[in-house]
Amino acid sequence: MRFLTVFTSLVLVVCLACSFVPTKEECDVYDQVVRLHVIADSDSEEDQRIKLGVRDATLDLVSSITEKAKSAGEAEALLQNHLGTIRDRAKAYLSEIACDDEVDVLLTRENYPTRSYEDVTLPAGEYASLQIRIGEAAGHNWWCVLFPQVCTGTAGARYEMAKTGFTPDQIRILTESESPRYQIKFKLLEILSGNGSR
Repeated sequence: MRFLTVFTSLVLVVCLACSFVPTKEECDVYDQVVRLHVIADSDSEEDQRIKLGVRDATLDLVSSITEKAKSAGEAEALLQNHLGTIRDRAKAYLSEIACDDEVDVLLTRENYPTRSYEDVTLPAGEYASLQIRIGEAAGHNWWCVLFPQVCTGTAGARYEMAKTGFTPDQIRILTESESPRYQIKFKLLEILSGNGSR
C-alpha cells in the first residue's frame, strides 16, 4: 500500500513538472519569426534621430515585402531578393537630409534579448534578422518583428500570429507569459535556446 502511494505521488509530480516543460512545437517559435534591427552610427543625439528617420523611411517598404509571406522562410526569401531596394530607400532618405553615412542591409541570424511588443513577449534567443546598419553601426538600435507582422500589422498581434501558422499553444506561451506556468515555460525556452543567462 505504501509503495502504491509513493508511486502515485511520483507520477503526479512528474505529470505536473511536464506541464511546465515547453513542447517541441513551442520551441519552434525561433524559426517562425523574422526580426527587423535598425542600428545607428553612434549614440549621439543626431545619429539616434537619423536612425529613427531611416526606420520610418524603410518600415512601410519592408512590411509590404513580407505581408504576403505565408512562413518565416518565405519572408526571408522575399527580403533577400529586395535587399538592394531596401538599401536604396535608406540611402535616398540619408541623401535627403544631407547625411553621407553608408548603409548596409543584410539578412542574418542574431541573438536578441527578451522583448515585448503589444501583448506578445518573445523569449531571448537567436532569430532571423534583417539588419539595417548605418555608418559604423555602433549606436543604440531599434527592433521590431517583421514576420508575423506584430509591430506593423493593423489586425493585432494574436491575429497576425494565428494567420501565419502559429499554433494556439505557441500563441499562449508568447502572450500569457505573465502567469506562473508560462513564466516557467518561457524561461525554459530561453535556456533551451542557449540564452538563459543573458
